[in-house]
Amino acid sequence: MLYHVASYAWCSNAITSLLWKPNIPPDINWTNQTIQDMATRREFLQRASLIGAGILTNQLPVSYGATDDAIMTVMGPIKPSDMGFTLTHEHILLGAPMDKDVVYDAEDICARMLPLLQDIKARGCATFVDCTPSNLGRNVSICLRLSKASGLNILTPTGYYGAGDGKHLPAYAQSETAQQLADRWIEEWKNGIGVTGIRPGFIKTSVDNGPITPIQRKLMEAAAITHLSTGLTIAVHTGDGKAAIEELEILKRYGVSPSARIWVHAGEEPDFNFILAAAREKSWVSLDHVNASMVEANMSSLKKLRDEHLLDQVLVSQDAGFYQLGKPNGGSIKPFTFVQAEFIPMMKTNGFTKAEIDKIFVANPAKAFAVSIRKL
Repeated sequence: MLYHVASYAWCSNAITSLLWKPNIPPDINWTNQTIQDMATRREFLQRASLIGAGILTNQLPVSYGATDDAIMTVMGPIKPSDMGFTLTHEHILLGAPMDKDVVYDAEDICARMLPLLQDIKARGCATFVDCTPSNLGRNVSICLRLSKASGLNILTPTGYYGAGDGKHLPAYAQSETAQQLADRWIEEWKNGIGVTGIRPGFIKTSVDNGPITPIQRKLMEAAAITHLSTGLTIAVHTGDGKAAIEELEILKRYGVSPSARIWVHAGEEPDFNFILAAAREKSWVSLDHVNASMVEANMSSLKKLRDEHLLDQVLVSQDAGFYQLGKPNGGSIKPFTFVQAEFIPMMKTNGFTKAEIDKIFVANPAKAFAVSIRKL
């Protein structure tokens, strides 16, 4: 019997943590994560009453369209100009859905993660992109609570993680078509995740090294369909440069521009020619393992991209955090401060100007995550 702790931030002075047992529809292979995005009738009625009272405000305007070039946060849409300094690839939670007995201890998660978020906020970070997908522990209600408490804009994704040979995928992902999977993701955009009303700010999926598997190709096709319907950017955890090429081939076949794709973990590719080729096609290349052990490699990559006049296509982040569900106190959590405290000073020492730094951490994220349908 599975019980679940979820946190719903209904207003700034009323945050409720509830222990509940969901009624699980028999025709869906529910995972630990999909359960956490549901709510009881009591919670739904509470949310509805607060919407009616004008307290819960993270709703899209009725007139909002996919071409309005907004940034969709868990609190609702903001202007790209309000995104500010952004860490584009981080994680609040991480937990494999096979661990069906994992409990979301919202109080412990927030107690551990809030000080880390407040730290980067105090250092000048304005926006935090949480890249945990729905089948690896995404909890949008906790993201909302942390956004309110920290003052950070937080983005959360739709989509499924397909790397690891698809072992984390829900069973229905194997049998459903790309269109059916896309319909699930589009539904989250149109009507919110579960009954939370919180909309995703981008699509997150993942593939292994090329050649990618049939199920991973299907995920990329679903991402292309979803993008054309919603304008959400596609962030793809990518095994290697060969896989990155395959991804763009699939997107182009659907008429989607490479500018709609973020090559996540591009900095891991040893053949820099793949990175240059992707950037020249106007794909976003993400150097998102910026840490003490990889600082020289990332700095070298940035210099090469600068020399090739390709900084317009670069995102930089850390892939840090990771409150690990099921581990005492969330396990070993990596702080989010390395970029601001260590890497940017190193960039200055290596000749990067303020304008170039602002481009990478302010202008580029605002363009990359703007909700906009990007066709060939």
